[in-house]
Amino acid sequence: MTDQPAPDAPPPGATAVLVLADGTVIWGKGLGAAVTKVGEVCFNTAMTGYQEILTDPSYAGQIITFTFPHIGNVGANRNDHETTTPAALGAVLRAEVTEPSNYRAERPLGDWLASHGLPGIAGVDTRRLTRRIRDAGAPHGALCHAPDGVFDLDALRALAREWPGLAGMDLAKTVSCTQTYTWDTALWRFADDGAGDGFAPLASVIEEGATKHVVAVDYGAKRNILRNLAAQGCRVTVVPASASAEDILGHAPDGIFLANGPGDPAATGVYAVPELKALIASGKPIFGICLGHQMLALALGAETEKMHMGHRGANHPVKDLQTGKVEITSQNHGFVVKEGTLPDGVTVTHRSLFDGTVEGLRVEGKPIFSVQYHPEASPGPMDSHYLFARFRELMDKHA
Repeated sequence: MTDQPAPDAPPPGATAVLVLADGTVIWGKGLGAAVTKVGEVCFNTAMTGYQEILTDPSYAGQIITFTFPHIGNVGANRNDHETTTPAALGAVLRAEVTEPSNYRAERPLGDWLASHGLPGIAGVDTRRLTRRIRDAGAPHGALCHAPDGVFDLDALRALAREWPGLAGMDLAKTVSCTQTYTWDTALWRFADDGAGDGFAPLASVIEEGATKHVVAVDYGAKRNILRNLAAQGCRVTVVPASASAEDILGHAPDGIFLANGPGDPAATGVYAVPELKALIASGKPIFGICLGHQMLALALGAETEKMHMGHRGANHPVKDLQTGKVEITSQNHGFVVKEGTLPDGVTVTHRSLFDGTVEGLRVEGKPIFSVQYHPEASPGPMDSHYLFARFRELMDKHA
């Protein structure tokens, strides 16, 4: 299926369409739920972890184009969720989804998408769409799956044009927890099922005897980030994005973690930045990831801005300016900290080797640091797991 002039009728067999705000019409074969979703169309270059990507809360408000062609080949299961309810709006795929071929698969991807009310479109020239996003920026789009092949292109075009966009949207409040809860499950491990066939199931590891207490501010936290904190011997208390500094410090934490999340950091910062300033003044160790990194920068006096197309994939090279080492990282963000607005006493520690943007910060003289990328590596390489150990070391030092 390829782009067609807007007035054209669907080609034979088309049961889904992606209509962009500029009028571009992309036909394909539908999967998942028979619904229409409207949002920002982005692309992700990761070769693994499509289920983790689709359940990453940071994708709220976005329709994800996967550049890797074999999406759905290992099916879906109950373990690879980063949150209970996916926040992404839909999936754009190159190849039609085949029957899953993996011992961990519990259902086909199409069934999984349908169970969460998410539409998908397959048979799309994703290279062409990705180049369009790369050159012109992430467009607004309406994705419609209609099994009967009947579409109202004018209405879909209007939906795409009228969608307000992510700039100015506070989406953290839509994906954050609403009540405080505790987390004590560490990293996955393969359990011996006694069959001796090598096909061992995944088992959760309950972290016992935790010696540090971390309060995690949930702007849209991924479960595998919490697992990595627990694996460092931390008891984790997760609080809503709207939690006050008084509430957070009332838990007597050894350290404070600022989670990832979606939307415009400046919009979330309206209520979060005053609380973060109080947390910074407390002297507690603070570690931020993704939106948490951006929120920390805002609280320190810097500014953020929307990127042309964002960083989304598991192959992004980042240089650690302190050691000179290059990490291959997993990323998902559409906003970035403006380096020229960073105040004195805040040092850039990591930099993207793709476009030179800020990927890490440190506050001089205080146990505070953050990174723009995702060191939990779900999906993606594990080059950056050391950052969780660094956070633990800061808590030990400032006990």
